[in-house]
Amino acid sequence: MKMGLSDLEGRALHGLIEEASGDIVVRLDAQGFMVHASDNISDLGYDISGMLVMPHVSDLAEGEHGDAVSAFVEKTMNGDSESEWCEFPVIANAPDAVFNPADYRRWYALSLRPVRDESGVAQGALGLLRSVQHKRVLEGELHSRAVTDPLTGLANRQAFCASLRRHLAAGGGQHIAVLAVDSMRAMFMQYGQRTADEIMWGFAKFLETMALPGHEIAQLDNERFAVILPNMSISAVREWAGDVLKTFSALALPSSPRGPQLSASAGVATVECTVDWTLRQAELSLVMARAGGGMQVGNCGYDMAGVNALYGASTVGVAASAR
Repeated sequence: MKMGLSDLEGRALHGLIEEASGDIVVRLDAQGFMVHASDNISDLGYDISGMLVMPHVSDLAEGEHGDAVSAFVEKTMNGDSESEWCEFPVIANAPDAVFNPADYRRWYALSLRPVRDESGVAQGALGLLRSVQHKRVLEGELHSRAVTDPLTGLANRQAFCASLRRHLAAGGGQHIAVLAVDSMRAMFMQYGQRTADEIMWGFAKFLETMALPGHEIAQLDNERFAVILPNMSISAVREWAGDVLKTFSALALPSSPRGPQLSASAGVATVECTVDWTLRQAELSLVMARAGGGMQVGNCGYDMAGVNALYGASTVGVAASAR
């Protein structure tokens, strides 16, 4: 489906993109001269409204870098551009008395998409001019979102599993605790998503205050959190988890008779064998704790011969019991 936009509509679209991303939006003719630029091009010291003749986009580049920008524009118009972004240094168009050009050198990246007529001939191009520094910040934010839970700001399951793999590569032997607020699904059904999110956010912040130096906290999913507790015995881990549950229950008293009564449960396990095995043991321990009525710390025991059998090293079965 074709979208026909008038000049005024195109300018409005430019403004929306400019506000959303901070990029400088440019429209070029077939030779690469700027036909239009968004108002934030003034960040480079250019007053577009006062120009009788718009500059070529390569004029924005410093020195010999202009040739590279011109070549990039030509390749884009011909449809054989090999690079999505062309990076080049820009010196702001400002008097030396205002800025020292040597100190005001900034790198920008240009992305272009040709605008072709029905016969396929490029009539111009639309482009985004983005500060490389801003681009790196956006890339960092995307990476952060890939390994961080957006609600709580904690590491997510992917990041937690990566940390477990590092511990296993170093020999393992640490312990983890998987914790969850009891009856979260029922509270979601009764009070709604907003209240459920507030509870999860509050529990995450509570865990951060209860964590000791060296503890690694993550959110595994919509209900469960996990903590790696290095340099602690299994009995010390159980004691820490028990303190967390008791303190949370005491602090989470309802503010009104109709408010939810909050409690939590926990399961502990040893970091060994594989990531999946470690998490399976901890989550099974959590299930056992909840099956016992909640507000408990579960711990699954097993014999190592059974573990070896599971991975083909022996034929002895796994024996699991609650301690």
